[in-house]
Amino acid sequence: MTFALKEFIASLAGAKAPGPNTTFTVFHIFYALELMSQKTIGRNKLAEQLNVGEGAIRTIISRLVDAGLITTSKEGCTLTSKGKRVWKEFEEAFPKRMPVEKSELANADCNYAFLVKDSGHKVKSGIDQRDAAIVAGARKAIVIVSRNGHLRIESVSENIEKEFPKAVSQILRDLKPEDNDVVIIAGAETALKAKRGAFAAGWSLLDNAKKKAAAP
Repeated sequence: MTFALKEFIASLAGAKAPGPNTTFTVFHIFYALELMSQKTIGRNKLAEQLNVGEGAIRTIISRLVDAGLITTSKEGCTLTSKGKRVWKEFEEAFPKRMPVEKSELANADCNYAFLVKDSGHKVKSGIDQRDAAIVAGARKAIVIVSRNGHLRIESVSENIEKEFPKAVSQILRDLKPEDNDVVIIAGAETALKAKRGAFAAGWSLLDNAKKKAAAP
């Protein structure tokens, strides 16, 4: 995902002067586009899936229409060609997104994983990503980096395959991380909060999209 696109998506969720603050976030823009990428979806169903009220869904749809990302009809909301291009960039940044089973690593009621491509060099201690997930509604989050053929959790384990074999088996099978990829697993009491937390942690890693080229 380009830095310009990240700013563009953030602007869609921001407050517009002189109007009131928005009651939705970048996650709701992302999730709305994800749902529309699968099929045309009606306003009521979209509001239900995003867990937002009538006013918020009207604003989300209006902003997506104004940005040229979707069209609306009696059947519902559909991505435009521009919307499909934007969604493709999301999929390149987060190619795998799925619920995960309870395991030694993911033991919340609901657990959701995001694979973030080629971002391992941006993870320091993982605290920033965990904080982002918790602010977004998750109860906990784990940040796993694929490095030199092993999965590691910074400041916890250099090689988690030995300590958490069941969890690692699922990660390797379902998410298929490659070198320098990041796997974020967020846990919460609901599936939506877990997904929102995993997205927020992944989104925080895209802040430094321009900095990789400058790194030694």
